[in-house]
Amino acid sequence: MNAPVRPLPLPGVLAIDPYVPGKSGAPGAAKVFKLSSNETPLGASKNAVTAYAALADKLEFYPDGASTALREAIGATFGLDPARIVCGAGSDEILNLLARAYIGPGDEAIYCAYGFLVYKIAITACGGVPVVAPETNYTAEVDAILAKVTAKTRIVFLANPNNPTGTYLPFDEIKRLQNSLPGNVLLVLDAAYAEYVRRNDYEAGIELVATCDNVVMCRTFSKIYGLAGLRLGWMYGPAHVVDALNRIRGPFNVGAPSIAAGIAALADADHLNAALAHNDRWLPWLTQEISKLGLEVTPSVGNFLLIHFPATPGKAAKDADAFLTARGLVLRGVGAYGLPGALRLTVGDEEANRLVVQALAEFVGA
Repeated sequence: MNAPVRPLPLPGVLAIDPYVPGKSGAPGAAKVFKLSSNETPLGASKNAVTAYAALADKLEFYPDGASTALREAIGATFGLDPARIVCGAGSDEILNLLARAYIGPGDEAIYCAYGFLVYKIAITACGGVPVVAPETNYTAEVDAILAKVTAKTRIVFLANPNNPTGTYLPFDEIKRLQNSLPGNVLLVLDAAYAEYVRRNDYEAGIELVATCDNVVMCRTFSKIYGLAGLRLGWMYGPAHVVDALNRIRGPFNVGAPSIAAGIAALADADHLNAALAHNDRWLPWLTQEISKLGLEVTPSVGNFLLIHFPATPGKAAKDADAFLTARGLVLRGVGAYGLPGALRLTVGDEEANRLVVQALAEFVGA
């Protein structure tokens, strides 16, 4: 017998492409503007920072394993039942917990062509089969998703708004998708950028979760609340899904300082409104100014833009990336998403926004 000489991971694990975050450095640049990770330029609420720091001398104590106070604060803020909320170390942990709970070897899970890279990782790590639904104009399409559903389908992952494209499906389409899915297929609405959406129908997605047995919504504190460094997220879903996740998550998966900061961030309406006002000003400005340069920009409802470049040597996305990085402007290459001809730009502060438009104008020769 030729027995393995060392422990081996489960089949498929070593075939996973590890998630690679956006770069953060620009060697040689006098000042670096990190516009690659969709972080808010306003930072965290000062109240959240204070709440976090207040627990610095209590780090020897375990946190509340149920995140009770945070779930109650989320429930009060959004009008939800705290018993139907699960908190996690970022929404990434919750996405992985959902995969662990509902996907086994040979099961299928669907995500869209330009969907979040974590979906494929989570599916494959459980021995599942990733199934990709094509998009139209960089936007998820309900009929394309439904065409991929089989008897083996267990989960449909849908980022809405989507990252890295910034596109969005209206509630009527989300409802049509849910109505058309078999009852045993879980629809996971990944709403990491929910707070930035100004469409009137968006929050109806939470109502859909409240009334359906096969829909959950994941949210995060990493984006508009500026708590990305704490890894704090949450999910709202049916009681039976919450019960499943509570059985497999770690007993203390959210730290006490993170819980305190999250509660304070939710209560700071002024900071939230300032972040929204900033994005409302600069997202359309960036879209307009970059489009004027002759570059295609995918319309976005998030806090970022997808900029498309021609395949012309010297003017391609990789050339633009190098040109901008040399000037301290760090954008996100999205080749791993199947978009080698594009860069993703996070809305920055005023200085960064104006500099990136100036640099792009120089790059294209406008």
